Amino acid sequence: MTALPSSSAQTATPRSTSTPTFAVISGAQVQRALEGREKEIVELVEATYRLHGTGDSVNPPSYFLRFPDRPTARIIALPASIGGPLRVDGLKWISSFPGNVTAGLPRASAVLVLNDHDTGYPFACLESSIISATRTAASAALAADRLSRGRPRPTRIGFVGTGLIARYIHTFLAGTGWTFDTVGVHDLSADSTAGFCGYLRQGGSHGHAEQVTVHDSPEKLIRASDLVVFATVAGEPHVTDPAWFAHNPLVLHVSLRDLAPEILLASANIVDDVEHCLKANTSPHLAEQLTGSRAFLDGTLHDVMTGRVTPPTDRPVIFSPFGLGVLDLAVGKYVYDEAARTGDLRLIDDFFHDLRRYG
Repeated sequence: MTALPSSSAQTATPRSTSTPTFAVISGAQVQRALEGREKEIVELVEATYRLHGTGDSVNPPSYFLRFPDRPTARIIALPASIGGPLRVDGLKWISSFPGNVTAGLPRASAVLVLNDHDTGYPFACLESSIISATRTAASAALAADRLSRGRPRPTRIGFVGTGLIARYIHTFLAGTGWTFDTVGVHDLSADSTAGFCGYLRQGGSHGHAEQVTVHDSPEKLIRASDLVVFATVAGEPHVTDPAWFAHNPLVLHVSLRDLAPEILLASANIVDDVEHCLKANTSPHLAEQLTGSRAFLDGTLHDVMTGRVTPPTDRPVIFSPFGLGVLDLAVGKYVYDEAARTGDLRLIDDFFHDLRRYG
């Protein structure tokens, strides 16, 4: 294994005229590259949404690998390609095994493979649970900003689900200038609730301690919040009463399956990508099945960013992001470039072998 010196950063990304190289980037390296860069990553995610919205990407449907003997578990393949200045292809391979939590392990684990735009050769494999959580949180922070323009900026936030994704979303909101008077918390797991509250009461990742309230029901949390974050592992809707949202909050429906279709039909609905979001029995997919129409959708986040859609102030506004592979590529390429720039890129010597066509 060879550590690439910082002077080689400009030649780190493989080119069609050079011998292909391959790097392995650990979770510790990923965290070093991303820590404290919340504003920069949100800007990167916004730029990637703009490229995707103008068609400068390929983002086919995700593939779900499921197991008859382990019905709650799955592994998902997210292939993608992004153009613009990034020019990178690749695949995220992410598992979700809820049973890990009882064993003291995170639910999700992932790797990201980056492929060279010109040759197709893979040039890096990155630990990607941090990348996945980062792009999810950056997307949520971007949506919170864009969708709250035109209405009073929320000061009361509530988290339904208090795992790693909730922590990352709070970190990205705090890192992009959000402050809250109160933080509501609800989770079925007492241990998760205690861990998240401990993180919050220590000032989160940005040193600002907030008033934290633990709610014993989703209803109490929702009614007490003007920004609601769903970050659960729910497989089907468990929040069913539109009356809980009568105060017209902004809702970041990150986990996608918490809300009954009736709630979506009484709200304004923004998604990241229509075709991706309306499948796999997500709440928007259930709403489409119930009505036989997609008329309940107001548009995409890109539509909001470009001014084609203005979120209303007299209804709840729900953002339901399926999660796009192009965002993983963008953040992963950022990490790769940062590792190369700092001389932290670890190349695997002779990873590719027999490169002569006829031996």
